[in-house]
Amino acid sequence: MRKDWRAAPEVERRVEDLLAQMTLEEKVDLVTGDQDFTYAFYNAPIERLGIPALTMADGPAGARVNDPSVNGGRNTALPAPIALAATWDPALARRYGDVLGSEAFGTGHNVMLAPAVDIARAPRGGRTFESFGEDPLLQARMVAPEIHGIQAPPVQATIKHVVANNQEHRRFTIDVQVDERTLHETYLPPFEAAIREGGVAAAMASFNRVNGTYASEHAGLLTGVLRDELGFRGWVMSDYDATWSTAGAANAGLDQEQPAARFWGPRLAGAVTGGEVHPATLDEMVRRMLRPMIGLGLVERPVEIGPVRAEAHAQTAREIAEQGIVLLKNTDDLLPLGPEVRSIAVIGPEADNVSAAGGGSGFVRALHEVSPLDGIRRRAGAGVRVVHAPGTDPLSAASLLPGPPAIPSAYLSPPAGEGTGLRAEYWSNPRFEGEPLLTRTDPQVAVNLGFFNIPVFNAISPSLPATPTELNGRISVRWSGTLAADATGTHRLSLTSLGSASLSLDGVSILRIPGDGLDGPPVDHDAFPPVPPLVPAEGPRIETVEVELVAGVSRAIEVEYAADSSEQNDQIGAQLRLGWDPPSGSVPPLVRDAAALAADCDVAVVVAPTYESEMMDRPGLDLPNQQDLLIRQVAAANPRTVVVLMSGGPVATAPWDASVPALLEA
Repeated sequence: MRKDWRAAPEVERRVEDLLAQMTLEEKVDLVTGDQDFTYAFYNAPIERLGIPALTMADGPAGARVNDPSVNGGRNTALPAPIALAATWDPALARRYGDVLGSEAFGTGHNVMLAPAVDIARAPRGGRTFESFGEDPLLQARMVAPEIHGIQAPPVQATIKHVVANNQEHRRFTIDVQVDERTLHETYLPPFEAAIREGGVAAAMASFNRVNGTYASEHAGLLTGVLRDELGFRGWVMSDYDATWSTAGAANAGLDQEQPAARFWGPRLAGAVTGGEVHPATLDEMVRRMLRPMIGLGLVERPVEIGPVRAEAHAQTAREIAEQGIVLLKNTDDLLPLGPEVRSIAVIGPEADNVSAAGGGSGFVRALHEVSPLDGIRRRAGAGVRVVHAPGTDPLSAASLLPGPPAIPSAYLSPPAGEGTGLRAEYWSNPRFEGEPLLTRTDPQVAVNLGFFNIPVFNAISPSLPATPTELNGRISVRWSGTLAADATGTHRLSLTSLGSASLSLDGVSILRIPGDGLDGPPVDHDAFPPVPPLVPAEGPRIETVEVELVAGVSRAIEVEYAADSSEQNDQIGAQLRLGWDPPSGSVPPLVRDAAALAADCDVAVVVAPTYESEMMDRPGLDLPNQQDLLIRQVAAANPRTVVVLMSGGPVATAPWDASVPALLEA
């Protein structure tokens, strides 16, 4: 067992030896991150002194690989940490950490940006799935074993996010007000366990303010709590571009700005020579970074790229997933299914693929994949008929937009009249100028680009077409075709839009949302990830109009949209959804087909996912894409219906729970 690096005299001696040899420039370089698209965060080596590069892998649901030449950009996609928490098993947390550390090291990384211990306090929080839930004691029990696993190879674990990081809405500017008792009883127990029991090497300061001060320059937290109270001997990095000052952050206890020299680098060197930051403060920042680097063995054992134990790690992931599934309801012992079951209808928009991962930093492209449909077919065997129906359109980040649900693709037709959806023309400017960059058929008018369309963050359904990253900024789009409802009566059509948008029926404009008309500076489409906005996103507007539609009668429809809001950039990109509230009793064709399939089988299994991601909270607790309606219709058609929720946060089950005999959270 490796000696405790935090109090080893030999480690301290080597730290002081290296520190004595370093120039001011080298010290500043060490504490200033560098932009390198191969890694989540990066810090260049100081080769003269044998100080290795810090090559950081995003997490916390797997060691994400940004470089497509390494493992094809894939690693083991572990069950979400919220599922690990549902096992209540610290031994599994250790095995979870073993996979993270092993695969991080084997794919060229020596810092793992995990685990996350953000307490779940906001029910709609977009990153709830990345952590261990709402209970401080459970978080504390799970985090230390995971850290031990991560740091078993020479990989530094990073506890995040310090602190009170609960929501994505206005995450760059939100000021979290927290009293001392709540801070110490609710938020800090997992950090204390990570430091005292886990020996965690690094910590990451969050974007948000805490009681008026940004976390990355909060001396009371970084120095008073982490160091003086909890005894933290490692180093604190900022979240991505979450450093907001030079001397203020350095003097407060931040040790490294990530990912580039926005406030540090030459500015920090100038602050030291100018007396704003004492040279002893910079030396202590360097000590805190060198200490775990030396103590955990990063100097002696450089990272190496080689094959990962894919099959063994897939088995570990499966065991954790099995233990993390929670049976919430089982009326009349419907589960487990018995040998009398000869046919199973598996229903759900993503049941036939593997897209049950959250988006953002926690997204990992999987080495090993088994869809729910494939898993059920394998388990049922050749003697059981297993069939599938999607029930709704696929999920994307557009599910995170507020307002009425998107008009289902079955009611839309492109101008040529073949297939479903609308013809879409995309321009890479907000003025519809020149030839479209992209022309295709979109199943629905539903886009949420920018951050959500960066490939390594994008958890979009594989059933949907990929969108070029050149369209992540200020763009314009025109959708055209026909709309044909299946019910006669009043339909409330809606536009949810950030930017300007208009809706026309039969050539007549019936709904318009004005934008501020700002074009803004050119967008750097190669930036990865892009610089976060310095202003809060107010979010899209929702406007509605009532129209009379006749069943089976096609109406020409056109939607024009421009991402021309002053809030929009490469992170906050195009946001638009064409939605509706049809008359009561209207049931989309995909739902009807799924119910018919369920009625023809002994058992129906509805796999109901949510879409969750960093950068945006969910708009509510209902299932997206009218899956509540889907479950009600399937349960009405087959009383032996099992619902499998695949969500990383709470879901409202009241709309259908009474009609479903079996319910699992997976």
